[in-house]
Amino acid sequence: MNRIEQLLSQLSQNELEALKFDWSIWSRISQRPPNGDWTTWLLLGGRGAGKTRAGAEWVRANATGVSPKSPIALVGETISDARAVMVEGHSGLLAIHPMAERPMFNRSRNELEWPNGAIARLYSASDPESLRGPQFSSAWCDETCKWPDPDAAWDMLQFCMRLGERPQQLVTTTPKPIKLLKRIMQDPSTRVTKMKTDENRHNLAPSFVNSIVSQYRGTSLGRQELEGEILENAEDALWSRHLIDMSRANSAPELERIVIAVDPPVSSHEKSDKCGIVVAGVSQGCVYVLADATLARATPLKWATKVVELYDHFEADCVIVEVNQGGDLVANALHQVNPNLPVKSVHARRGKWLRAEPVALLYERDGVRHVGLLAELEDEMCNFTSNGKANGHSPDRLDALVWAVTELALVRSNRPRIRNI
Repeated sequence: MNRIEQLLSQLSQNELEALKFDWSIWSRISQRPPNGDWTTWLLLGGRGAGKTRAGAEWVRANATGVSPKSPIALVGETISDARAVMVEGHSGLLAIHPMAERPMFNRSRNELEWPNGAIARLYSASDPESLRGPQFSSAWCDETCKWPDPDAAWDMLQFCMRLGERPQQLVTTTPKPIKLLKRIMQDPSTRVTKMKTDENRHNLAPSFVNSIVSQYRGTSLGRQELEGEILENAEDALWSRHLIDMSRANSAPELERIVIAVDPPVSSHEKSDKCGIVVAGVSQGCVYVLADATLARATPLKWATKVVELYDHFEADCVIVEVNQGGDLVANALHQVNPNLPVKSVHARRGKWLRAEPVALLYERDGVRHVGLLAELEDEMCNFTSNGKANGHSPDRLDALVWAVTELALVRSNRPRIRNI
């Protein structure tokens, strides 16, 4: 018998039950309410990350605390969802209480009542009008990004949050780039917590971790559903998440040429553009994007040193550098680090969108593949629009990608060299 078993054997049945339901012991930091003064706690998490348990425990603390908060709103996509997940689910309210504190659930009234008199009522986000009239001291909203008319249900709920000194609400959801989620995140009274599926893997079925998690890790869908990331997509972007996922490879074959493409910034102050740095190679006419090593607020010496390191690491053929703004100074910066570095200067004579269009067409023709997940580059690609920007910023990573693919697939290549990656 080890020490833990010995200690547990000395506890009474009541003490063991208290230990089992002591959330302060078993919870992760990301599952605990944020400190400070807030109105909305937005808990974004991947599938199985522990969002439901965190929501149920927050409601339990509100209902059974020293100063109980009541009534509490429990808002799901439908009444059936609220019952099945928030109340009766494996991590729902009925399962997480010790017997002495467990609330009674009146299914006909869709209401829970705790032994101390605190009450929680279930509501359907599919029926926003049901939230016209009641008032609450706190609310738990589950999977808000799935609500059919999220803005209408959310707005009706806000008018209900008027009891107590500081009504608070918790939103637990796997994120999607919907307007309501952006509204909530932009509210200064919101605190955001993010959780990944991997954080809770010890509570998940091994088959789920081994098959589903492994299958979707490293994809756009996996970033959303497992990592809890908000993936934005511009409607008129040249690339889509689906297109990029279809163009993904686990590894690169023997490559005939490898280049490091650089889109250097004009300056290195805090608000300057990033230095776009992308590594790519070509094999039998197909381009493989190997790495995105873009740097923020980098001095010429810093980004030049990084480029030379990549050139040596990947045994590249040459460095492709846009020199529209830096001219000879760009090549000089690189040659200060390595005087023998082969540098090819390119000039942008057309706008970013026009330069990117033939590269996007090459993706559609299965002529470009990403080796692994290049998250920040892919975000930029899927938000690059006809104004030449991505989310209002210069697409430095994309610029470097365009130069690399153009050199390898859209311009006559130099003598090939075979190497393994």
